Amino acid sequence: MHATRIRQKDGVFYFASYRAADLLGKVRFISRFYGEGEEIGPSRIAQDDDVAQFISKIERTDKAFQRTLSRAKVKALRNFYETAASQPPIPGTVLLFTHETLRFQESGDGVGRLSDPSSKFLIIDGQHRLAALHFYLEDRPEEASTINVPCIIFDGRSEDFATEMFVIINSTPTRINKSHLVDLYERVSWAAPDRKFAARIVEKLYTEADSPLRYRINRLGGRSQRDKWILQAELFNEIHRWVRANWRRIQISGGSARNADKYYGTVRDFLKAARSVFTEATWGRDNFMVTKPVTIKALIRVCADLAREDADPEDGRVDRWEERLAPWAEQARQFRAEGFYERFPAKGEVERVARIHRELARIAKIEIVKKD
Repeated sequence: MHATRIRQKDGVFYFASYRAADLLGKVRFISRFYGEGEEIGPSRIAQDDDVAQFISKIERTDKAFQRTLSRAKVKALRNFYETAASQPPIPGTVLLFTHETLRFQESGDGVGRLSDPSSKFLIIDGQHRLAALHFYLEDRPEEASTINVPCIIFDGRSEDFATEMFVIINSTPTRINKSHLVDLYERVSWAAPDRKFAARIVEKLYTEADSPLRYRINRLGGRSQRDKWILQAELFNEIHRWVRANWRRIQISGGSARNADKYYGTVRDFLKAARSVFTEATWGRDNFMVTKPVTIKALIRVCADLAREDADPEDGRVDRWEERLAPWAEQARQFRAEGFYERFPAKGEVERVARIHRELARIAKIEIVKKD
């Protein structure tokens, strides 16, 4: 195909135009999209295809591929294709990625012929537009030859390059949920190291078998929302708040994965102690606020305070902290859902988290070093 090679600093990529029907045969969809009684099933993703796995994870929600937003967006785009006449239906470029290095035969001034990859392109940006185009051409195949789609093609790059490109394009709150963004920090080179560090701790809190929050964090992908207690973004903000305050100390000691394990162990043990003190009668119960976001965030703050004065030794820490937090058991009824907001009045959740933090710390005689 004819293409133009574009250079920007150290980057090289290509601009090309595909006929709609040809392009649809050269790309793979990694999310499920719907038309009027039709659907495009997601392509099977190999376990070692990190880029496709990553983007698929971002596209998913707790209801897997059943995204009403996707359905509405595809329908709106399809309607636009049907009504657009003199105005081009797809004026913006679709961004495609292949890990293969494509062969380019230049004929002059950066213009030449570009080979196609042996496997299908991964769509970094434009899945909704191409899904709508698929359904549109199903209804009007005679128009297939009249629509050409502008494409930017990235080839022969690392998986991290494709991931960063995806983040750059989609990193606004209206495009990717903030909870998804927490998963990105480990994959992009420009993410702040303290954020990467905090993200590792949150990841462990979700995945480790000994975590009291295992599978209880809503990452918008995986299990039913009914099983979730707190959004990943909210938990991350509290963990990052703690990490940021201690970042100089963490850097001096290496800032390594070992330190992330240490911080994870501290949170894990604190939550185990809190769970034991609050007992099964209140912990995780819908009629109590103990494991609701407002209280979990306050608990993380108390954990940071307690860790400053009594994190070591690790051996026996859970028992030691259970004894320290024991007075909370007498206050468990204060966390009943009924009347909770009257017992902890505040102008909003930020103020209420701070209020609960102060109250829990006071009862357990834990000093708050840094006031909210």
